[in-house]
Amino acid sequence: MNDDPILLVLMTAAGLYVLHLWRQDYLADRAGKPNPGALPGATPAPVKACAIAALGGGVILAVETWGEIRLGLSDQQSTITVLFGVYTLIAAFIEELIFRGFIVIDGRGKALRWAGIVGASILFAVLHPFLWNWDMGEDTAGWHALMVWRWHEWFTWQMTPKGWFSTAIVFASSLWFYTVRFASFNPRRSLLPCIAAHAAKNLGVFAVKGIQGFVTGWW
Repeated sequence: MNDDPILLVLMTAAGLYVLHLWRQDYLADRAGKPNPGALPGATPAPVKACAIAALGGGVILAVETWGEIRLGLSDQQSTITVLFGVYTLIAAFIEELIFRGFIVIDGRGKALRWAGIVGASILFAVLHPFLWNWDMGEDTAGWHALMVWRWHEWFTWQMTPKGWFSTAIVFASSLWFYTVRFASFNPRRSLLPCIAAHAAKNLGVFAVKGIQGFVTGWW
């Protein structure tokens, strides 16, 4: 997907539309007229909460960058474009809305909540394509072939040190994003700190890739 500018533009536009809907719910809550069917976490959060969350995202990025250098994995990074970098900022919001917004267990005790957080974080990490690869290449056989039998020709595992390390970082990131959603410094359980943490990390990844020469063009 990172090399298909049309798909990236469409995905970014869709994400911006959902962000617009979430913002409307957020503004309604701030005005004292909360929407009964509001999207999850569309509530205000203290600036301090967003700052702590973003700082944590930066710390995770620093650990990731240091670990890749120490393990000799820096040259195994994927290349991206500026357009893909912009998309990752919108994707940060969408992923937070889905995982830290909808995929939560609340009101049933802390133990069950944290069990759900760990399970959702494993799913969040595995869904990122570091341990696997999906490549249809030039195949135009259609979705019917995909659903019936062709999928095994396009799907491959990538059980490499880089894959395991990156997956572990995504898992740790997810735990931090959930932590700031339910932290005491976020009394209304707003998604704003989660979004701030995720966006800060993704922006940092883009900056690191740019410094190391892995940003290859505008689109």
